[in-house]
Amino acid sequence: MRSLRCRHAEELYRLVEDDFSALPGSLFIQVAADDEEQVRHTVELAARRWPSAHLVGVAGSLPIIGETTFLASVMSMAQSSVSSLALSAVDSAHPTELAAQIAEAVIHEETALLLLFTDCRAALLPLLRHLPLANERMTIVGCTLPDGCALFSRDGRLDKGVVAVSFSGASLRVRCFSPFLWEPVGLAFLVTKSSDQQIGELDGQKASLYLERYLGKEFIDRLPFSGMEFPFVVERNGYYDCLPIIGMGENGTITVNGHVSEGEKVRFAYMHAPSFYSSMHDLTIQTAKQPVGDMIFYYSTALEGYTRPMLEGMVSAFGKATSFPAMEVMVKDAYTTGRLGAFAAVSLMEGAVSTQDRPTLDIPQPPEGITTLAQLMSTSSRDMERLHARLQMSEQRYKSLFEHNTDIVYSTDLHGHFTSVNPAFERVLGYRKEEILYTNSLKYVHSSDIPRVTRYFYRALRGNVQTYDLEIPTKSGERLLFQMKNIPIIVDGKKVGIYGIGHNITEQKKAEEKISYLAYYDPDTNLPNRTKWMELFSKQLKRAKQKQQKVVIALIDLDRFKWINDSVGHYAGDDILRQLVERMKRVLPAGAQLGRFHGDKFCLLFPLKTSAGAATETALQLVREVSKPTVYSQKEFFITASIGLAVFPDDGADEHTLLRHADMAMNSAKKSGGNRMERYCAQMNEEAVHRLEMDSYLRKAVEKNELFLCYQPIVNVRTGAVIATEALIRWRNPQLGLVRPDEFIPLAEETGWIHEIGRWVLQTACQQTKRWQEMTGNDKLAIFVNVSAVQFQHERFVDDVKRALKQSNLSPSCLHLELTEHSMLRHLSSTMRTLDELRRLGVGIAVDDFGSGYSSFHYLKQLPATILKIDRAFIEHLHANASDAAIVSAMITMGRGLGLETVAEGVETLEQLERLRDLQCSYAQGYALCPPLMAEEVTPYVAGQQ
Repeated sequence: MRSLRCRHAEELYRLVEDDFSALPGSLFIQVAADDEEQVRHTVELAARRWPSAHLVGVAGSLPIIGETTFLASVMSMAQSSVSSLALSAVDSAHPTELAAQIAEAVIHEETALLLLFTDCRAALLPLLRHLPLANERMTIVGCTLPDGCALFSRDGRLDKGVVAVSFSGASLRVRCFSPFLWEPVGLAFLVTKSSDQQIGELDGQKASLYLERYLGKEFIDRLPFSGMEFPFVVERNGYYDCLPIIGMGENGTITVNGHVSEGEKVRFAYMHAPSFYSSMHDLTIQTAKQPVGDMIFYYSTALEGYTRPMLEGMVSAFGKATSFPAMEVMVKDAYTTGRLGAFAAVSLMEGAVSTQDRPTLDIPQPPEGITTLAQLMSTSSRDMERLHARLQMSEQRYKSLFEHNTDIVYSTDLHGHFTSVNPAFERVLGYRKEEILYTNSLKYVHSSDIPRVTRYFYRALRGNVQTYDLEIPTKSGERLLFQMKNIPIIVDGKKVGIYGIGHNITEQKKAEEKISYLAYYDPDTNLPNRTKWMELFSKQLKRAKQKQQKVVIALIDLDRFKWINDSVGHYAGDDILRQLVERMKRVLPAGAQLGRFHGDKFCLLFPLKTSAGAATETALQLVREVSKPTVYSQKEFFITASIGLAVFPDDGADEHTLLRHADMAMNSAKKSGGNRMERYCAQMNEEAVHRLEMDSYLRKAVEKNELFLCYQPIVNVRTGAVIATEALIRWRNPQLGLVRPDEFIPLAEETGWIHEIGRWVLQTACQQTKRWQEMTGNDKLAIFVNVSAVQFQHERFVDDVKRALKQSNLSPSCLHLELTEHSMLRHLSSTMRTLDELRRLGVGIAVDDFGSGYSSFHYLKQLPATILKIDRAFIEHLHANASDAAIVSAMITMGRGLGLETVAEGVETLEQLERLRDLQCSYAQGYALCPPLMAEEVTPYVAGQQ
C-alpha cells in the first residue's frame, strides 16, 4: 500500500507527469477544494491518467485544515481491490432499493471498508441503516456535504448523488475510531408534539422558544453548522443518540437529522473538550502500538469555534494522515446501526508493517482554560440535574398529595378566599373549581360555625396548626362531617395563606355511634345491656349512698324459655322475647331501667325512693303480665317468670353483693316451680354456701372413694327367688356425713360431675354382678342401674355402657338401665336413637317411676322398653285403696299386653306383697323383702340362702 498527499493542484499535476505516476494496483483518489472548476479539472486529468482509478471529488465552501484551499489523496492498494459506484438523482424516500443497488455493485464477501459520499443529506442515515454488513470486521463510513457543495465522480458532477467506494481483501485490516464526544447539558425536555424529523413542541411549548432561550440568535443564524456543534441528544436503550439540529421553521418547529417520537426526552449537548482530548490520546496510543499503512480523517465542518483548535491539534499529531471535511460523519459497524461522530479516523493496512514505520506522535495540549470550562459545565449540569430531579420529585409528591388525595384539600389567601381546590373537593362537595375559586371560604360553612372557623383560621396564620371537626353542607344540601386541619403556607419566611385538609368522617362517626350502641345496648330488644345497666346501677347506688336512700333491683328469668327456642327456632324466640319486653315495660314505674343481662335473663333497676313494698307489687305485676298468653304465628305460647329482689342497704352495700343476692332469690323462686317472686333472705345465702361447699366436696368424692353402692334385691313374686338387684348410690363425706342422693344428684347434674359418677356406678355395678354370677353359677342374675336424664343425653353414654360391659365381661341382657318417663321424652328424637343403639346392644330398658309422669301410652308403645317399674305411690295403699289397686292392675295388664314385665317398687308390708301376687305382678322390691344393703350383705340373698 502506498499513499500520496497533495496540498496544491500543481503537486497532483506533477505526479501525473513524473515517474511516480505509474502507480501499481488499485487506485483511490480523493479531491477537495473550494473552487469547483479546479476540482472538475483535477478529476478529469486524474481520470485520463489513471483510467481504472476510483475518484471522488468535493467542491464548495469547506474549511480544510491547514493553510490551503486544495487537498488531494492518492492511495494505491497492492493486495486489495477497490470498487465504486456513482449514482445521481437518488430518491431518499426509498432507501431500501438504493441500499440493494449499492450492495450488489460494491459489497463483496471480503469487503472491509465502505465509504459513502452524498450531497443529499436526508439520504445518508436511512441508507446507512439499510446497507448490509458482509462480515463482522466490515465498517461503513458515510459523509454528507453541506448545502451548495458539489459532488464529483470520474464521470463528472453528480446532483443529489451518492458515491460508494469499497475496499476488499483477505489481508486488508481496517480500524475505525469515531467516539461519541457530545456531553448532555441542562435539563431534559419532553417531546410533546412531533412528526418524523420535526419537533413541534417541547414540554407543551413551541420548540423554537427553547433554541432562542438556551442557544441564542447566533446559534440560529449559523444553522445547520452550529447544529452539529450543539445538537440534541436522546437516550435510547442506555445510550445517547445524536440529533443534529438542521433548521428552524417559521411555525416554531425544529428539524433534526433523525427520527424523534412523542414521549421521548431530549437534551442539549456540546462538544466536551476533556472527552475530545481523551479520545485523541487513546487513538495516538493505539496507533503507536499498532502501526498503519495509511490513515484518513473524515471530520465534520461544523467543528468550528473552540473545537477547531482541538481538531487541528489532533490532525497535526498524525502528520501523514489525510483529512477530508464533511458536513456530517456517520459510522456503522457490527456494534451499531448508525451513529453520528464528530470525526472518523480510518486506518488501513495491508500485510505487515515494520516497526520502523511506527509513527512518533506528539499529542498537543488542550487550549488553556478549555478543560476547566468543560469541567465547570459538566459539574454545573449534573448539579442542575440533581436539583431538577429533586424539584420534580417534590412537585410529584405535592401533586400526588394534592391531586390524588382522597381527602378534600384546598388553599386560601390571607383573606380566606379559595386559591386552589383538589379534585376530591369538587367530587365530595359537588362544586366545580370554576365556581368556587376566589370566593370566600366562609360562604360554604353553616352560619353558626363562622366564628369558630374564623378563630381557627387566624390561629393557623399565626403559625399554629389547627385541628377540629366541622360539618359542611354539600352543594346538594347533604351535611357531611369532616376532621379539618389548617396549616399556614409560608413562602420566603412570610405567611401567604393556609392549606386546609378535610377528612370525611361521616361514615366513621356513624360507625362509632353504632359500635357505641352495640357496646351498650342489646340489638334484639333495644334494652341496655349488662355493661350499660351496671353503669346506671353504679351511678344510682352512689347517689343513694349520698342521700341515704334505698335502691331496689330485681333479676328476672323466664322459665323454660329454651323450650320456645327449641320448638319454633331462635328467630321466632327473639320475636316473642320482644313482645314480652314491651309488655313488661307497660307495668314498670316511670324512671325504672330494664336491661337484658343475657339470653332470657333481665335486670331491673327501680327509681330512687322506691320502697320494698312498691317494688314487690311491681314484681308481682310483672309475673302476671309475663304469664299471659303470647301469640306468635297464630299460636299461643305460655311463658312464666321467676323474679328475685334485693334492696340496698338491707341486702347488700355494693353492686356485686346486691346482684348476687338478687340472683339467689331468683333461683329460689325458680326452684319453687317458677312463676313467682321472692325477696332475698339470709337463709338463701346459707343454702348457697352449703351448696357451694357440697359442690367442692363432690368434685373429690370419686377419687377419695367416698361414694359407694348399696344393692336392693328384686324378687320373683310367685317363687321368692332373687332375679336381680338394683344399684343405689350413696355418699359418705367426713364433714357432711351421709348425704342423700336427692341432695347431691341434682348438684352433680348441674356441675357435669354426673357423667363421671355415672360411669363409676355402671362399672362398679356390672363388675359386682359378674362376681355374683360366677359365685352362684346363676348367669341370669341381672342388675338395674338408674340413669340420670343429663347422663343419658350425653353423646358418649352408649360408649360408657359398652366399656362397662367389656371391662366386667357381663352379658348385655343382664344389664337393665332405669330411665324415668320424663328423661326419655325430654329430647325424643335423640332419645329414640340412643334407645335403638342400646336395644341392638341387648341392654334392657326399664321405665322407672311409671305412673308418676306423663304415662303416655302412645309414646310407651314406641319406646323399646322391656320392664315397667310401678311407682311406690301406687303401692303404698294398694291393700286398702280400691282405686290404687285398680290402677296397679291396669298397669300390669297393660304391660303384659305390650310384652313388658312389671316390677312393683316400695313394697313395705306382706299384705302389699300378697295383693301383688293376686294381681299377677311379676316382680317386687322393697323393705318387706330386703332393704338396700352393702354388697357383702346382699350376697346371701342372691345365693338363695335367705
